Amino acid sequence: MLQSSSLGMDQKLESGKVCVTGASGFLASWLIKRLLLSGYHVTGTVRDPGNQKKLAHLWRLEGARERLRLVKADLMEEGSFDDAILGCHGVFHSASPVLKPLSDPKTEILEPAVEGTLNVLRSCKKNPSLRRVVLTSSSTAVRVRPDEDFDSNIPLDESSWSSVEFCKTLQIWYPLPKILAEKAAWDFCKEYGIDLVTVLPSFVIGQSLPPDLCATASDVLGLLKGETEKFKWHGRMGYVHIDDVALCHILVYEHESANGRYLCSSTVLDNNELASLLSKQYPSLPIPKRFEQLGRPRYDLNTSKLKSLGFKFKTIQEMFDDCIASLVEQGHLTQSV
Repeated sequence: MLQSSSLGMDQKLESGKVCVTGASGFLASWLIKRLLLSGYHVTGTVRDPGNQKKLAHLWRLEGARERLRLVKADLMEEGSFDDAILGCHGVFHSASPVLKPLSDPKTEILEPAVEGTLNVLRSCKKNPSLRRVVLTSSSTAVRVRPDEDFDSNIPLDESSWSSVEFCKTLQIWYPLPKILAEKAAWDFCKEYGIDLVTVLPSFVIGQSLPPDLCATASDVLGLLKGETEKFKWHGRMGYVHIDDVALCHILVYEHESANGRYLCSSTVLDNNELASLLSKQYPSLPIPKRFEQLGRPRYDLNTSKLKSLGFKFKTIQEMFDDCIASLVEQGHLTQSV
């Protein structure tokens, strides 16, 4: 099998110009890094192209000065992506609403996720050069459902969808925008004949290129400092290296036969399995050895569809080695390992 760091495929869509939305984000930054290293010309969309502090890490990437352009766009403004997308062969839509304490989840998260995705796709529809759109969804669009709907003997695959009603009833707000935005994207692209592929990563671990940590990286930092409050709600969770997620996006963009949804996850672990592994691997860090058990259903993720394209995932140890080294380098974690 091919290593994830070596994606040479016989059949590729033409390289050239691509657009990445939400360019300064955790995943988008890595995706831009990998696209530039592969020789692409990248247009990234950001809310404020003049924010030098927030965007400095992008301009430091190899090839950025020659092949990166950053332009202003707003998820909630129809037409604001037209300039960024026009002339691009591919569009990677990874921008998503920022998760904050919610007073009005519908207005703060659901509408921006769905309408933002549709606004990007409306701009894609105007672009005659477009070959393919790759949308970042989430494994939470597959695995959030009532306990009785799980069969622990059958791993979840791309045919599974999380329950919208279940999420609404229990007010589980993170999966809802992912589910609704992905479904809206499939409906739109089917109606207008746009070639769409979606990537569904599990919990993403690894080096953070932006200096300010996203919510995911902040949760990991808390775990490494001995905090359990946020991670205990994970129960059982899939984990994947940030570089693998970026490479997966490029693979399904380039591979002509890629179609539909692709789960992107290396390892699924219970909290206590993760805690045991990490506390042994990094004994100098105050990682909790056990978590409160919440009785979540056992599940696994079937990633054979992505592996059939030649993809091989990095290990959980590689994820956390790179994550910890990054946190130490950026000064978020003072205790080295």
